[in-house]
Amino acid sequence: MTREHISLFDTTLRDGQQTPGIDFSLDDKLAVIDLLNSLGVDYIEGGYPGANPTDTALFAEPRKTKAMFTAFGMVKRAGRSVSNDSGLQDLLNAKSAAICFVAKAWDYHVRVALGCTNEENLESIRQSVEAAKFAGKEVLVDCEHFFDGYKANPDYALACAKAAYESGARWIVLCDTNGGTMPSEISEIVGVVTKSVPGTHLGIHAHNDTDQAVANSLAAIDAGARHVQGTLNGIGERCGNANLVSIIATLGLKKSFKDRFSISVDGERLQNLTHVARAFDELLNRAPNAQAPYVGKSAFATKAGIHASAIVKEPETYEHVPPETVGNRRRMLVSDQSGKSNLVSELQRVGMDVKKDDPRLDDLLRQVKDREALGYAYDGADASFELLARRTLDSVPHYFDVLSFRVIVEQRDQEMISEAVVKVKIDGEILINAGEGNGPVNALDVALRKDLGKFQPFINDLELVDYKVRILNGGTTATTRVLIESKDAKGNRWFTVGVSPNIVDASFQALSDSIIYKLLREAVPA
Repeated sequence: MTREHISLFDTTLRDGQQTPGIDFSLDDKLAVIDLLNSLGVDYIEGGYPGANPTDTALFAEPRKTKAMFTAFGMVKRAGRSVSNDSGLQDLLNAKSAAICFVAKAWDYHVRVALGCTNEENLESIRQSVEAAKFAGKEVLVDCEHFFDGYKANPDYALACAKAAYESGARWIVLCDTNGGTMPSEISEIVGVVTKSVPGTHLGIHAHNDTDQAVANSLAAIDAGARHVQGTLNGIGERCGNANLVSIIATLGLKKSFKDRFSISVDGERLQNLTHVARAFDELLNRAPNAQAPYVGKSAFATKAGIHASAIVKEPETYEHVPPETVGNRRRMLVSDQSGKSNLVSELQRVGMDVKKDDPRLDDLLRQVKDREALGYAYDGADASFELLARRTLDSVPHYFDVLSFRVIVEQRDQEMISEAVVKVKIDGEILINAGEGNGPVNALDVALRKDLGKFQPFINDLELVDYKVRILNGGTTATTRVLIESKDAKGNRWFTVGVSPNIVDASFQALSDSIIYKLLREAVPA
């Protein structure tokens, strides 16, 4: 049976840039375009030429993209001719293969936002599409607020979609701009629209204000739409857009979709999905969502021992798709709910081949459960677990001894200053390092890594990128858990944990583990 093609349209660089705190530079946009090219989407919407200097520069010259490079902008304003509308002219002159127009499809917005008549709005749609077609562009029209508009005045919302289609637009995209439409409503309304606009020309653009943007996008496809828009990792204004990463994985892997539809992201490229999602987060300088579907660090993680035992025998028992199909991996988390299957699987992952009947496993399992009872959390601190395991089952080189450390916090000239002194012993030599920071942990980090003798070259690229503190019980004597994320110049990331009634002590434990782990992974001899 011939499968119908679903067209994938990425709007990360335009609609995704509406996310609070995100502002792409030109270099950022070019880097994202490279990521999207490696994935293989059909359209890349670069931005809004004429709206800001970055987007204007992006469309000032042709961009080599496998996807159809697309400019975004409004249809012409009512009361102006095509040639006299500067915004439309910017779109027509942009170095892009396609234009995605946004047009009001809710008569309420036509009246309030545009201040024109319904017929004038329809004429703006027609003339804009015709002008873009005449300029040799492929044309898409985002029918903004379509679903709310349809519920308020179905005849007019349909008239907007039909005006775009009859004028020659390749895709008429129905937008759930406020993100409040339910999947059942999407299905019903898209089904009605397909009677006026063929599904082969119909798309969906969903926002995530009820956490259903992906579901709404899939519902639209089920109802006949053959074009879907979204953003990498679901970024976007308010609660975000439909997560194109999840949509791609679902269309490419789930039988109910992959048997009926084809997408441009083939099986080989699909294995690049996790890399693209995480590389994009890295570009945004934010920690990836560990529980993101398909690509999150915890998407194929198992904590309970009985589950782990089943997965070792038959992965399908607790995995809806094989993790490697999206470039992810299976993780057996080690915690107080673990059994030996978790331990064996996690040890194998870090290169430790230990048999399930090894008596040392009992000791390791006991230590994990005892330490988690004290507040440690090894399911979120893979590096600290590996160090504990290697110390119990194998050996960790003895790199240095910390003889003492001291932290002083004082207010100086209306500014809080932290100073730390750390005394370490390496090969019989005592090193005393001092450091200053914007807090006690920062000062300790600076002091500890200031001079580690012969090990210093191996930790120069070590960077602390995240620091989380959790109070485990109440009162001034509360136990504190500190989780630290570190990375190196190669892009490797790892987590370490420390627990103590003293936050500085807990932090120092995690900092020390991070350094030791780095030396261990670099195979540095003691």
